[in-house]
Amino acid sequence: MSRVVVLGAGISGHTAAAFLRKWLGRNDQVIVVSPQPDYNWIPSNIWVGVGLLRKEQVNVPLAPIYERHQIDFKQARAVALYPEGDERDSQPAVEIEWTLDCKRGEREKIRYDFLINATGPKLNFGATEGLGPGKNSLSVCTADHAEETARVFLEMVERMKRGEKKRFVVGTGHGSCTCEGAAFEYVVNLEFELRAHKVRDKAEVIFVTNEYELGDFGIDGVHFRSGGYVTPSKIFAESLFAERNIGSITKAHVRAVEPNLAHVETLQGERLELPFDMAMLLPPFTGVGLKAFNRKGEDITGNVFAPSAFMKVDADYAKKPYEQWQPQDWPRHYQSPAYQNLFAAGIAFAPPHPISRLRTNADGLMISPAPPRTGMPSAMIGKAVAHSIVDMLGGRNVPLHAASMAEMGAACVASAGSNPFTGSAASITVYPIVPDYHRFPEFGRDIGSTFGEIGLAGHWIKILLHHMFLYKARLRPGWSLIPE
Repeated sequence: MSRVVVLGAGISGHTAAAFLRKWLGRNDQVIVVSPQPDYNWIPSNIWVGVGLLRKEQVNVPLAPIYERHQIDFKQARAVALYPEGDERDSQPAVEIEWTLDCKRGEREKIRYDFLINATGPKLNFGATEGLGPGKNSLSVCTADHAEETARVFLEMVERMKRGEKKRFVVGTGHGSCTCEGAAFEYVVNLEFELRAHKVRDKAEVIFVTNEYELGDFGIDGVHFRSGGYVTPSKIFAESLFAERNIGSITKAHVRAVEPNLAHVETLQGERLELPFDMAMLLPPFTGVGLKAFNRKGEDITGNVFAPSAFMKVDADYAKKPYEQWQPQDWPRHYQSPAYQNLFAAGIAFAPPHPISRLRTNADGLMISPAPPRTGMPSAMIGKAVAHSIVDMLGGRNVPLHAASMAEMGAACVASAGSNPFTGSAASITVYPIVPDYHRFPEFGRDIGSTFGEIGLAGHWIKILLHHMFLYKARLRPGWSLIPE
């Protein structure tokens, strides 16, 4: 009998646990450790954040699902890894701290044969003074955050209906943020809802981003072939903003957020004061802060985790200039180089470097997107890691299943306004995610497989995906037939 422990129940962890349970024997144990009781379909938090959905419509309770499928669930957070065991027992273990009310604060060790770190990110609001819920800005990173954002947004709408004018600032709250796509999706949905509420003439909407130019999305931008023309995503994004009268500040780092005032610094060194009535600014990410100890109890965190607190895997972490970045730098199997039975999936793995060119201002401040690893790539990585572990438990010596972001494509449907008749969405496919200028010297990607279009059909697809992936998250009959 084997025991596989999965830390985290987001897109990557939940996917990995589900496939492990499907592929392993019933005598094998699958354990999921997550501090939250619910699975959150994060892409639909955008709609919660403008008041179109309730948080209950994007959250799924985990305990009943796991009980039904014989997956052990522990509502707790992982605090330390012991990949060599300890002086009393050589079996590898993870230490957890319970977040379940009846056990809150209690700790225990869980021994494992294989472990997948799918803890996702720590939302590092502390990187920018005054950033985040409970302080001076809002977020849609969690369903609770999004619900609070909707409350403030709808309050602004009511005040505009009484004749007040309001300024909305949306974007990234630090120069090293990722998830520019989520901020982009939120700002166009916010603008659409202002029109739906018939208060658009009372609103100024400004997008603040650490991207060098609009449409970078943390993947160095893309080029689409459409109607016989090749269009860069910069034009795609700028055209959408021009059509909707959304202002933008690019190459921007938010230094601090005071009540109704953001302090912004640009790559050129310009410092701006940006007043607002409502600000939704996403935070940068770090790893969750897991520690690691060897059998003697000595701290080996630096051997297992990068300085960002994300876990090191089979990537090339040698520091090199942009001109020397290679697709081969990116991991394929997500296996720890130090411990063969330890894997990371989704956001929890440490990327070797950004995808977009790294840029700093004259003071050495980095203003450049971190690489996105959410959504479809996270699920594909989680599935590949689970498959490799099943093979290794079956006697294989090495992982056989790869999911390199330099070898996979991704599809994204970003809502640009939710209405069955007047809404729209941007439908984008990219192959590969990490540009490969050796295989595709002109644009770094296969133009025949890279596509972008905006329209009502995309919105219908977005609605379908919302229901389809929540169905899959509940592990309903046929769930494994739904692609990642």
